[in-house]
Amino acid sequence: MSIFEGLKVIDCGSFIAAPTAATLLGDFGADVIKIEPPGAGDAFRQVPKLPGMPRSDQPYGWLLDNRNKRGLALDLSKPEGQAVLHRLASTADAFITNYPLAVRRKLAISYERLAAANDRLIYASFTGYGETGDEAGKPGFDVTAYWARSGLMDMVRSDASTPPARALAGMGDHPSGVSLFAAVAVALYQRERTGRGTQVGSSLLANGVWSNGIMAQAALCGATFTPRPPRENLFNALGCYYRCRDGRWLLLAIVNEQRDFPTVAKCLGLNDLLTDPRFAKQADRFARSSELIALFDAAFATRDRDEWRARLDEAGIVFECVAEMGDLSADRQMLSAGVLVPFENDEMLTIDSPFFVDGATKVKPRKAPAVGEHSTQILREAGYDDAAIAGMRESKVLA
Repeated sequence: MSIFEGLKVIDCGSFIAAPTAATLLGDFGADVIKIEPPGAGDAFRQVPKLPGMPRSDQPYGWLLDNRNKRGLALDLSKPEGQAVLHRLASTADAFITNYPLAVRRKLAISYERLAAANDRLIYASFTGYGETGDEAGKPGFDVTAYWARSGLMDMVRSDASTPPARALAGMGDHPSGVSLFAAVAVALYQRERTGRGTQVGSSLLANGVWSNGIMAQAALCGATFTPRPPRENLFNALGCYYRCRDGRWLLLAIVNEQRDFPTVAKCLGLNDLLTDPRFAKQADRFARSSELIALFDAAFATRDRDEWRARLDEAGIVFECVAEMGDLSADRQMLSAGVLVPFENDEMLTIDSPFFVDGATKVKPRKAPAVGEHSTQILREAGYDDAAIAGMRESKVLA
């Protein structure tokens, strides 16, 4: 069975982080209603048209983050639209939003307003910078609150002399959405014990610092940081990345350098290193890491990546290919492990939610809804008759 079957969820969020939490609930069977404004719908649908984004005739972000949902197009700026949402929320199990706090008050969708009519409601609130403090109302995206403010942007630059690293679309939103999903799951467990709902929340800022937690905790402990050197001068040649003959890259990630250095040297055809006094001890290899990296660079440049992949796998060396986006759809392990799964009744692949629960079946991913695709169906279920629905359409409250 699907663990959340029968759970009613309202996704009243925009773009990525909060809607992702609703997507995860939908993956495990919840009935998720996606609220969008009539007309063009959520602006997230337009992401493929933005400069610099991958070009596609498919709204790929929308497909990923709004699968397994039903679509209701509702104008919440009008009292009639707010009344519809209040009716839906009065019988819902969870309400998820990342609208700015001031906007929630304006649209009458604050926790206090909705919980007053439904004391079993789990109200999941997501913000950029938290809900208290001087910046509580500050707008935030994952590139700002998660990536830049947390220190991640500075810490992952290729070396200390290069500019801070740029983020990718949604790379902070998706893990942040998992945090919000976890909060909802904890609140549902609490409701089983108390019979009452509650408010839960998370933020891009909190998740960014959590993702950068080791370095952030080091800073909080007063640690001294070593500037990141260029790749050619990394501290350990067995923890470096190398370019192969075909221009593709491999990353070595060997923790037990003392044990595995001979295996790597033999695999690369550098047997002379085993008797070279410059690299006899681990301390020598660390002290001369730049020389060793240069030798490894020359060796890796003699074969294509897939040839090295086969040799390194056979030798039991810990490494990974540096994947390019075009590699993903043919990645056999991703397919075998269920990381990538097909949409229902479609050959197009999507990314599955990143965890499983034995005994709890995930639903087959259904395509994300068109704007207002299920509006009539949802309102009929809520008790509205056809005349009332037609009146809403005429007054542009509904699409």
